[in-house]
Amino acid sequence: MDDAASEIARLRAALAVSEARAASAEADLAQVRAVVTTSEAMIRHLKLEIAKLRREQYGQSSERRARLIDQMELQLEELEADATEDEIAAERVAAKITNVSAFERRRPARKPFPEHLLRERLVIEAPTQCACCGSAQIVKIGEDVTETLEAIPRQWKVIQTVREKFTCRDCEKISQPPAPFHPTPRGWAGPNLLATILFEKFGQHQPLNRQAERYAREGVDLSLSTLADQVGACATALQPIHDLIRAHVLAAVRLHGDDTTVPLLARGATRQARLWTYVRDDRPFAGGGPPAAFFHFSPDREKTHPNTHLAGWHGILQADAYGGYNDLYRAGRRPEPVKSALCWSHARRKFFELADIAGNVRKGKPAHEISPVALEAVARIDALFDFERGINGKSAEERLVARRQHARPIAEELRDWLMAQRSQMSKHNPVAKAINYMFEKEGRWEAFTRFLDDGRLCLTNNAAERALRRIALGRKAWLFAGSQRGGERAAFMYSLIVTAKMNDIDPQAWLADVLARMPGIPVSRLPELLPWNWSSAGHVHQKAA
Repeated sequence: MDDAASEIARLRAALAVSEARAASAEADLAQVRAVVTTSEAMIRHLKLEIAKLRREQYGQSSERRARLIDQMELQLEELEADATEDEIAAERVAAKITNVSAFERRRPARKPFPEHLLRERLVIEAPTQCACCGSAQIVKIGEDVTETLEAIPRQWKVIQTVREKFTCRDCEKISQPPAPFHPTPRGWAGPNLLATILFEKFGQHQPLNRQAERYAREGVDLSLSTLADQVGACATALQPIHDLIRAHVLAAVRLHGDDTTVPLLARGATRQARLWTYVRDDRPFAGGGPPAAFFHFSPDREKTHPNTHLAGWHGILQADAYGGYNDLYRAGRRPEPVKSALCWSHARRKFFELADIAGNVRKGKPAHEISPVALEAVARIDALFDFERGINGKSAEERLVARRQHARPIAEELRDWLMAQRSQMSKHNPVAKAINYMFEKEGRWEAFTRFLDDGRLCLTNNAAERALRRIALGRKAWLFAGSQRGGERAAFMYSLIVTAKMNDIDPQAWLADVLARMPGIPVSRLPELLPWNWSSAGHVHQKAA
């Protein structure tokens, strides 16, 4: 019996040792997981910072790089969440074992909360006696303050404008101040609420039905038809500002033009409609004209639309090689033919698709199945882009001198090399098709190299593509335009919002101030409300809004 008891005791001791080892191993594993996920998050964070710094240093890059940064940010969010989960798991395991210290992740230093935020002071009841000896003879020597950022629901209020009535004891007539003007007819909504509705619908891509649901949860019941009524009224009220922006854009001698697809609801299905944009941006050559954009909507992509949009305008149009612009370039066009300046980003993209190693791997193709000619073409075109980054923002005269000295030899050498490569290829070769994009029609190469003789021109049409990017992002939220009029109204509002953003103005604050001031401002002073004028003299209005 003693042997059996001693054997049981030995086995129990061995089991306890094994359990302790297992617990220690579990704690070590949890810590290792926390370290690994934290390291991965840190690596992703550093890569993201490097990508952003490169973009700031070298300017706007390709669409692919912009999408890559967005994807990296999403991955960083997931890795940070994983790291926090693993850290908590490691702390829980370590708490069970007294001899194992918990893993503590190094976090970046948090910035202090902005000074303009309202502070609410909550004072915890002070002790009345010493926690050590119980004496009541205690004196305050200081305090520690812990700040916690909190959000409260949106505050709604009803403004009651009172107009007192007075009667005259002599003539018995009634005197009363006139009723205040409202931004819209049937004015039940204030300018800040109207700006919120407009910006959330067209700037944040939140359809009115979703806005109505959120307002109802906040205790304010506004129907979809009520909100839609105010959107239409605001479009009418803001028409003079839109007209001024359009006139400013069409006063430019150089424009960027582009279009993108917009699904249009038609008879229970959707059809491919189009949003067109024309952008004035003189900043690359230090021009004095403020940047602006205006948009048009059309149910299709017929060439009649650019002719209508730019009727009476002449100058240089920077765009892609879409054939719908060709009537603008006709020699007999009145008042004058438009000159074409084609986009090098579009030309580069065709070669890049044939030389994209990462893209091949993503599609399951061998990484070595790329075209060396396309790869070399991308490298030669990138030399032009690298040069252009160095002269961005300089005057047109400086840019022209630098281009003739440095960019022209690069472009001429590229042309000769492309022609030599094409002569050795079949016309069905994908690389030959990419080369033909730059030479297949008469005057195509001249349009690509027009920037060499005009310092105002840009190498790419990225200004127009940036203006359309927000629409491309929003399509997933609002799915389709509900009608032809709805598409035209969206184009109208995009003209205002994108122009405000191009001038580094908060569109919502600007719209609120414009809607508040327009009823009482004479027509001659309307230019004061344009974003580029408001940005220099309207900070007071912006803060008030």
